[in-house]
Formats: sequence, C-alpha cells, structure tokens
Amino acid sequence: MAAIEIVKGDITKLKDVEAIVNAANSSLLGGGGVDGAIHRAAGPGLLDECRRLGGCPTGEVRITKGYNLAAKYVIHTVGPVWRGGGFGEKALLRKCYFNSLALAEENGVKSIAFPSISTGVYRFPIGQAAPIALSTVKNFLDTRNSGIERVVFVLFSQGDFLVYQQVFKQVFATF
Repeated sequence: MAAIEIVKGDITKLKDVEAIVNAANSSLLGGGGVDGAIHRAAGPGLLDECRRLGGCPTGEVRITKGYNLAAKYVIHTVGPVWRGGGFGEKALLRKCYFNSLALAEENGVKSIAFPSISTGVYRFPIGQAAPIALSTVKNFLDTRNSGIERVVFVLFSQGDFLVYQQVFKQVFATF
C-alpha cells in the first residue's frame, strides 16, 4: 500500500513529489487560491501550455509540465462548485480525485500531492469533502495495482488540516 500523508503547508513548496494537483477553474488559465498560487510559482510557461489545452470540464483532468515548480508535473482538475449537495457535487468531487490518480498512474508518477479540491472559493464543505478525498484515494490504491507509492494531502489552513487528520483516522482505521 502506498504511504498516505497529511501535511499543513503550501503545495507549491513541496520538493519531494513528482506531481501536484491543481484545483483549477475550467479555463485552466489561473485564478485564486491554489490555482493562482500554482500558476505564479510555475511561471509563464504553465499559462502558455494551459492556453493550448482549451479548458477542462468539471471532474476531468489535464496534465502539464511543472515548469518552475519542483514537481515534474501539474495535474489540473476542476472541482464542483457547491450548490447545496443536490447537483451531483459529491460524485464530481470523487471523479476529480480518481481521475487525477488515474492520469498520474498513466504517466508513471510515483508520488502525488493534492490540495483540498473545491473547499475554497467553490465552497464545498470541508467536513464532506475530506471523507470523499481520503476514501477515494484509499479505494483507488486498494483496488488497483498502481505504481503510485506516495500520496500527500497538503492543507493550507490549520482548520482544514485538523479536519483531514480526524477523517484520516476514521477512513484508515484498522480493526
């Protein structure tokens, strides 16, 4: 089983993962939060490559080079905007994590870092997003013979970090 870690920090500063996941908007041309931070840290080459991709639908993924980041790749995924939970948001969020891992696997990535997708400006409640994120990753790794050896969840705020720690204990509890 791959090592799964939860850390508090800035995903753009990670030096020991091959890919970081960008919680992007559908244009892939940068924005606020994690998306803006990744674009600023990666430099203009990322924006140039993203322009050629032509966007990305919610739940889907695209991959680019990491440019000025330590990570070799950026996997862009568009999370759902929270509209109360009755519009397929949970299924779309699951697709973000699953599809990111599948694309990482296709590209031979052994280590990947995720932010908390959709819990910033897209307002997905962290208490509902964390179990989806952690259980999707666990199920992916448990059911596939993946080459992924390490998954890191990088939380920017202390509150989000504590939620992920608590949910981690529940999802990965051993009996």
